[in-house]
Amino acid sequence: MRVLHFADLHLGLENYGRVDPSTGVNSRLLDFLRCLDTAVDHALAPPDGRPVDLVVFCGDAFRSREPSPTAQVEFAARIRGLRRAGLPVLLLAGNHDLPLFRGRSSALEIFSALEVEGVVVATRPGVHTIRTASGPLQVAALPALRRGELLGDSRGLTEEQRQARESARLAEILAELAAADSPAASPRLLAAHLWVEGGTVGVERSLAPFAEPRVSRTALPGGFDYIALGHLHRFQDLNPGRQPPVVYAGSLDRVDFAEENDPKGFVVADIERGAARYQFVPTPARRFLTLRAAVTEADGTPEVLAALSEAPVAGAVVRVIAEAEFEFSLDQSTLRQALREASWAGPVIREIRRPARETRSPELTERVTDPLAALEVYLKARQTPPEMIVQLRDRAARLVEALEAQERLA
Repeated sequence: MRVLHFADLHLGLENYGRVDPSTGVNSRLLDFLRCLDTAVDHALAPPDGRPVDLVVFCGDAFRSREPSPTAQVEFAARIRGLRRAGLPVLLLAGNHDLPLFRGRSSALEIFSALEVEGVVVATRPGVHTIRTASGPLQVAALPALRRGELLGDSRGLTEEQRQARESARLAEILAELAAADSPAASPRLLAAHLWVEGGTVGVERSLAPFAEPRVSRTALPGGFDYIALGHLHRFQDLNPGRQPPVVYAGSLDRVDFAEENDPKGFVVADIERGAARYQFVPTPARRFLTLRAAVTEADGTPEVLAALSEAPVAGAVVRVIAEAEFEFSLDQSTLRQALREASWAGPVIREIRRPARETRSPELTERVTDPLAALEVYLKARQTPPEMIVQLRDRAARLVEALEAQERLA
């Protein structure tokens, strides 16, 4: 039985993109859709001719809990294409797919509301027997869960105690899923959106504003033939060379420069009772490129231009960092022109390496208890442009506000 496993699409994430004024569509939306189409096309017309029996999506379809209608329509069109070909689909809710407040619906639940045949939407832990062209496959589904659902009454607990309770509850749920009855001959798959200890973590930590639980590798129960994971953005097998494979498919496209060197794609797994093997299939993810240029003159523009002339910037998301041990100037207009073939490039960043005794701002030696004030002090010490400080402080304020609302509900 063949399963196509992908995760962490994050449609609607528009960092490092440009808006086409004629259509209003951000270039990054097109990037993520191109990678999604690669996975869908592989499911519909496998290069080796061996048909896919089931498509499993392990969470985080959208960047926002309230995605734009455009992102929802584009995602639904791909699911419709899979269903027209007769392929069953399991959609697992990730932490970005869950509404912040109880009583609200996930964007994925539109498929359930419309009773789209052959599409299983898992927003609660449960076991599903899915009929495929190659026979039944039992899928235990563990979507992301709200903090309050895992904690119960958490009054009086420290943050460390809360996370320990959340992790213990997740382990209990996993054990309950593993204990469900299953046909003896049917392969068993666990699909989960969670953080398993030992997994390499990247930019996804900065995408989630709240502390989150994790489970140990040993908490993953036996009895499954393949464990399909979502949430961590790097493709990785936490049980390499052994059975069952414990695989994060990773995100389909790069989200940030933290993922600059990570391969991006999806996984195709061949599963039978007692054994599974898989292959990673890359997607045409947007290339990210960091360039560093050493500056030795008061006007650093010529040296940065020389570095750019040798760099493959065409079509890439590019950041350029000019480094020196003294103050220097840059002609940003000229440098921007040199980067015109890049998909996206911000202003060249100036990094001035100070002697160790000068690296710490005097303000940072004082204890700052207001997190927003501390952020502002830090950004000023990093010589962040004033307009960027305002934007970052506004974003941080929204995160703090959301965190406080979540804590009130916990």
